[in-house]
Amino acid sequence: MQYLMAFLVGGALCGVGQILIDRTSLTPARILTGYVTVGVLLTALGLYEPLVKLAGCGATVPLCGFGYTLAKGVEQAVATDGFFGVFAGGGTACAAGVGAAVFFGLLAALLSQSRDKS
Repeated sequence: MQYLMAFLVGGALCGVGQILIDRTSLTPARILTGYVTVGVLLTALGLYEPLVKLAGCGATVPLCGFGYTLAKGVEQAVATDGFFGVFAGGGTACAAGVGAAVFFGLLAALLSQSRDKS
């Protein structure tokens, strides 16, 4: 049942993104930024946590899950460090994922050859 919920919720989130790409004039970059922002806002309102408990990785892997992780990191850092946790919490919570993305992006760039698209 857990796999089914992860598939349905993750698929619904991706489906909404695809509909936004197909039916609106929004650029993919704006849609992706909107997803992160919506994840932060829903976490701040306490609405994203139940979705994470229901769907697990189906809710945390899409980009709104990145916003959720940022918001949770800030929340925890503010609880321990006070106001200055606002500045460090999100970066600390997402450091491993961002670091891995940068490392593997660099590795792919070093191992591949650049060429014209045409």
